[in-house]
Amino acid sequence: MSVKYWVYKQKICLSLRLRKMMKCICSGEQLRIEDIIPSSESLATRDYSASGYSSRAGDDAKADTSNIEEAESSLRESGILNYEEARALLGRLEYQKGNIEAALHVFEGIDIAAVVPKIKLSIARRGEVPRRNSLSDAIPPMSMHAVSLLFEAILLKATSLQALGRFTEAAQSCTVILDTVESALPDGLPENFSTDCKLLETLNKAVELLPELLKLACAPQEAILSYRRALLYCWNLDVETRSKIEKEYAVFLLYSGTDAAPPNLRAQAEGSFIPRNNIEEAILLLLVLLRRYILNKIVWDPSILDHLSFALSIAGEFRALARQVEELLPGIVVRRQKYTILALCYYAEGDDMAALNLLRNLMNSRDNKNGIFELVLAAKICAEYPNLLEEGMRYARKVLPKIEGKCNQMASVAKCLLGLLLSGRSRAIVSDSERTSRLCEALESLDSAHKMTGGRNPNVLFYLSLENAEQRKLDIALYYAKQLLKLEGGSTLKGWLLLARILSAQKRYIDAESIINAALDETGKWNQGELLRTKAKLQIAQGHLRDAVETYTHLLAVLQVQRKSFGVQKKLVKVWFLAI
Repeated sequence: MSVKYWVYKQKICLSLRLRKMMKCICSGEQLRIEDIIPSSESLATRDYSASGYSSRAGDDAKADTSNIEEAESSLRESGILNYEEARALLGRLEYQKGNIEAALHVFEGIDIAAVVPKIKLSIARRGEVPRRNSLSDAIPPMSMHAVSLLFEAILLKATSLQALGRFTEAAQSCTVILDTVESALPDGLPENFSTDCKLLETLNKAVELLPELLKLACAPQEAILSYRRALLYCWNLDVETRSKIEKEYAVFLLYSGTDAAPPNLRAQAEGSFIPRNNIEEAILLLLVLLRRYILNKIVWDPSILDHLSFALSIAGEFRALARQVEELLPGIVVRRQKYTILALCYYAEGDDMAALNLLRNLMNSRDNKNGIFELVLAAKICAEYPNLLEEGMRYARKVLPKIEGKCNQMASVAKCLLGLLLSGRSRAIVSDSERTSRLCEALESLDSAHKMTGGRNPNVLFYLSLENAEQRKLDIALYYAKQLLKLEGGSTLKGWLLLARILSAQKRYIDAESIINAALDETGKWNQGELLRTKAKLQIAQGHLRDAVETYTHLLAVLQVQRKSFGVQKKLVKVWFLAI
């Protein structure tokens, strides 16, 4: 019974000490344990109300258990609870109540410039290796608990400023924490730096929060530097926090539109990979995350594969993407998604047969009952090979009933592919009647695709004009070629060339040469090869042989410069990585 009474008495005594502490904070006095006497007045009510603010009525009278425990810990360690530590405790209490402005007002009363040198010295001495029987080891000016308390106050000040929309000030407040730790421990936090989990938790939150604040403050370059700072300095981050920062940084690099300068590393291993641009740095981060999952260090996040697919596609590294997908553990992605990604990768790399075989295996599976995209892709691949045209026609006809009336965009693509397949297949037919029937069906399919898109699809317009030209319906072909040139605004070579060749087929050589000259004025010198070759042929058709020789000379000069320039072009550096 006496033990319970003693514990109750200690709690009452500590509560009275806290009240006395709050009363004397405004004067800046330091309170020793033996000098504390009861007081019923709260600093939050007195100091904050004096500035024209108000707190919740009746809340100041309630003692917060966590703050009492913090105060007891501080008092036990140092015997003194100074002005800044008391404000840190009271500010946290107001923050927990939801009084953001009141908490900010209390936090702003902390003299950061005065406490930072003490915090820095305390952290530096805490990080030193203890020496046996050393008399030079002085007691640090602050305990780790006090450091943790003040760091938490600075972090809560930053989050309060963030809630009020003052992002730049919030970022500056958050930077104080990181600058202090880095200057005290230049080589990073030791593994056994502190047994205070609250301090490490506060540091982790500050490291994670700073880039977000800089992004909200519209400072993208500073945000990039803060991300690199978080990843390069040894903060003793837990795996989840580090992985989250790496993913957010990769997303920012890919989609922010900001060009990041290459990182300036103070020390690096010989032969290590140094990213040169946003895409390479994002790929490196995403590959690290992927390998970390394979090693069962983090839970699977499907967006990692999505972002990695985008990044490697932008870089043109489709085979590297295929390799990463093939190495994924079973169950991460479903079979249909895996085969589709691999087929797209192989098709982009020019390995059409490997892509088609994957699609065949997928379409023969019972799991792929509504593989619309896969059927369209298979039909597109078959359209490029004369011996596969019949197979492609089967795929195109199979997909049309599934999408007609549901998705006009996909249906127009399938109709256009069917038209190309029918046109290509008709060339191998001996019977005139059957060939004519196939050609008419091809034109109908292309015209149907044109109507479905409302005449706004340049690919459909190109193939419709080309098919009419091949069937010697030159006036209709010329009409669609002009529509194509108008729709694209002369941005592609194929539109100019198609129009010039149709005019040439109508024996309108002067008009065709004028079109080529206009195209040459709109096109860069590196892309003028096909235009110059067509112009020379038109000059030969008109009997202007000397002009044709001059045009061919110009063409040879362009080709020679192209060979020298592009022959040394390097592809993206392969990103190889070690297991994390």
